[in-house]
Amino acid sequence: MSIFFYLQAALAHELDPTIADIEVKSDQLHITIRLNAEAFLAELDLDAVTDTDASNKSQRYDQLQALPGSEISQMFTDNASRFFAGFSVQSSDVLIPLMITGMATPADSIADIARQSTLQITGSLPQDANAFSVSWAKGYGPIVIRQQGVQDPFTGFLNGGETTLAITIKGGGAQSAGAAFLSYVPVGFDHILPKGLDHILFVLGLFFLSLRMGPLLWQVSAFTLAHTVTLALGALGLVAIPGSIVEPLIAASIAYVGLENVFSKGLSRWRPMVVFGFGLLHGLGFASVLGDFGLPAGQFIPALIGFNVGVELGQLTVIAFAFLLLGVGFGRKPWYRSRIANPLSIAISAVGTYWFFERVFM
Repeated sequence: MSIFFYLQAALAHELDPTIADIEVKSDQLHITIRLNAEAFLAELDLDAVTDTDASNKSQRYDQLQALPGSEISQMFTDNASRFFAGFSVQSSDVLIPLMITGMATPADSIADIARQSTLQITGSLPQDANAFSVSWAKGYGPIVIRQQGVQDPFTGFLNGGETTLAITIKGGGAQSAGAAFLSYVPVGFDHILPKGLDHILFVLGLFFLSLRMGPLLWQVSAFTLAHTVTLALGALGLVAIPGSIVEPLIAASIAYVGLENVFSKGLSRWRPMVVFGFGLLHGLGFASVLGDFGLPAGQFIPALIGFNVGVELGQLTVIAFAFLLLGVGFGRKPWYRSRIANPLSIAISAVGTYWFFERVFM
């Protein structure tokens, strides 16, 4: 059972990007930030790690997560100056003084899952200001910036050490189509590597059926087409299925492809259709991620395509690594299927089965 607990822990300690919603009312900045306060208090380098266990400060992080949420909020507020040294807003090259007006952190962490605190911040813009920009320090990790309350809002994705373009107060500062596309490619890639462990296992399940290019292309093509459809429908709000249904079914799809690899002699006539059906489920999972980030209203299509391209690049990277690691050296061995492909497929199926029951009953 140790593999299950290891994989569960890997998922439990992953950190989501910070999300900042910004609105201007009567020259007043109103900023709502959703972030993992413990990661900032522990001074984790969020550019380098997305899994807290991978940091040399993980022990400090775990100690903070064990504290009540009220204590975390108080500690973060007391250290606000350190946070604002890395999060700043400028207008006409003038630094805007910011102040925390409220903070809420869930009372208890649940099964060591990274909890999200909600931070309320205000600041006063100069009376003649018509635009502002946001800077985000190195080490702070990725952040999604979303403008609220205007007709043509800005939505951007920053990595640590980056600054937004000018965000006009009355709207109209949305990204260009090319900028929106490029900014969402890493969002999609990041959802596969390193954060999409369930999607990674599914793709590996497709890989272990056969090393021949034909079967692999048929499966990947079916999976790509399907999740592209439901990703678009979900992002448009035309299809919405609760995660309590989608997530167990994604786990079941992992269990199925791993098990079928063992009993199948190759690509069956109906396997691509089954993979297509499972791809529809995974697309809904991808759409839930975009639901958290939001897509820029003015550049919805380029951002959606960018996210999907990032997902595809992540999947192809997984397949490439698997082929280089296992296919090149062992693929032609007569025992490849019995000693490598089948045992790993069984392991993938076992993990998927465990996740299915965990997501349904736990």
